[in-house]
Amino acid sequence: MRNLFFFFILFYTNITYSQLQFSNVANTAGTDFNYGTSTFGGGISFVDFNGDGLDDLTLSSDETQLIKFLQNNGTGFSSITLSGIVSRSRAKQVIWVDYDNDGDKDFFVTNVTGKNSLYQNDGAMVFTDVTITSGLFTDDMNSYGATFGDIDNDGDLDLFICNREGTGNRNYLYRNDNGFFVDVTVANGISVDVDLTFTASFFDYDNDGDQDLYIINDKTDSNILYQNDGSGEFIDASLITEAGIIIDAMSCTIGDYNADGWPDIYISNTMDGNYLLENNTGFTFTNKASEAGVEFNSFSWGATFLDADNDSNLDLYVSSSFDGSVANFLSSAFYHNNGDDTFSIPNNIGFSDDERESYSNAIGDYNNDGKPDIVVMNDNEDYFLWENQTTTSNNWIKVKLEGVSSNKDGIGNRIEVFANGKSQYKFTVCGEGYLAQNSQYEFVGLGNATNIDYIKVTWSKTGIVETVNNVQPNQAITIQEGNGVLSTLNEELNTFTVYPNPSISGIFNFLSSNNDTYYVEIFDVTGRTIVSKIQLENKIDLSKFSKGIYIAKINSKGKSKTVKLIKD
Repeated sequence: MRNLFFFFILFYTNITYSQLQFSNVANTAGTDFNYGTSTFGGGISFVDFNGDGLDDLTLSSDETQLIKFLQNNGTGFSSITLSGIVSRSRAKQVIWVDYDNDGDKDFFVTNVTGKNSLYQNDGAMVFTDVTITSGLFTDDMNSYGATFGDIDNDGDLDLFICNREGTGNRNYLYRNDNGFFVDVTVANGISVDVDLTFTASFFDYDNDGDQDLYIINDKTDSNILYQNDGSGEFIDASLITEAGIIIDAMSCTIGDYNADGWPDIYISNTMDGNYLLENNTGFTFTNKASEAGVEFNSFSWGATFLDADNDSNLDLYVSSSFDGSVANFLSSAFYHNNGDDTFSIPNNIGFSDDERESYSNAIGDYNNDGKPDIVVMNDNEDYFLWENQTTTSNNWIKVKLEGVSSNKDGIGNRIEVFANGKSQYKFTVCGEGYLAQNSQYEFVGLGNATNIDYIKVTWSKTGIVETVNNVQPNQAITIQEGNGVLSTLNEELNTFTVYPNPSISGIFNFLSSNNDTYYVEIFDVTGRTIVSKIQLENKIDLSKFSKGIYIAKINSKGKSKTVKLIKD
């Protein structure tokens, strides 16, 4: 047995096993809502809006439906009403953001048939419409996307609104002055020409510590990359960076697909092919979509980067408004990163019936197992909730930032995670993809790394680089500016005891201070998942399995424990 144990340790620490798998659990999880019929789709937010550490869902609506607020209870979602929020029809972007830096999430929604609205949270989830008193334009603007970022590094979040339809309608840049928004579009160098703008994203493309702006324009209008001069004023860098492409662009998503420390841009397009703009150290961009195998060549809208199997390589999911009925045009695609800057579409990984007219998609972790799940908006069909049921022994970390001098949401900062001799980089963004808001947690797959050497945060407002050393994997942490790790969501289950262990019968009992619902995963010595289920009882039953060593990962409302089990 001792020799087997040492073999297992050697095997487990050097070999990882993954079997990609996604399944639609919308019906059982309580997200089976029908959007209705749209014009160019609707938006999704996968952000924790009540501050309990669980990723909630906010789903926009058509003319006949209302915005859905779905609260995560740890195992699924419940539809709730939020006091003071007038649920809009034909809402597009839905974003949760702490615009007033008071520690709670406020709510912003764009609309194509009425005014955009900003709702202030009083701290107890009671909301007041402050659109007028906050200085925002209240006329109907036919707005689509919105993105928040701190353009002048003053510690509060500024706002860019995208307008596509309507005569004379233009985009708006608002500077946040202590909770009051001032229109600085012209003053700060943003064009007021009328473009067919769907979406935009604030991010720091040149890694100089300030938020630049990339605007996505449809049809004959060029996409525009604005470089921030450091004061919040912008210079059109589209030509010199070669990012000013003219395509039928719908959205962009930001991620460092080749892990070189520079944010890359994936742009959705029609049948002519999507673009993967690789960042050439902040000077120019080169389209690598064909070379990487992610052109898609269908009618795409939403796209998001995610590390589905936690192998430390970013994968990609793309949605299309083609439903599979047109030959040779994809309705969706999951691109698996091959680890060499190329991608492929694997077979037999689930996504059963993923053939809908789809638009927005967003990622979060609805069951807190460390694997990103995907929600997809479907036209006149129920939303998909693609639960990530990937079988893997890979480890992970989820990181959320909390600003002190910087904005409370930690938006616009850079995170480096170094483990197993490899750095991975995350760039915190608020509003990206097609009308999407991803979880505020940054997901980082670690492969077989059993320890994180360091997590390094570069705070854009101050330029201070903060390093947290020797971090244990398989947990969600919050790093507060200047104070290191503020809290651990997935801290170990307190007073956790397994008995008997070894067990002759294969029945393992456990005691825990949580006394709640548990999500249990059991791996054998090959890394294969043999048990994966939600259970209420404090018991693990391996009586039907052969003698040997097993690894149990047990999660309960964000707290976790990994235990070696011996069936003797």
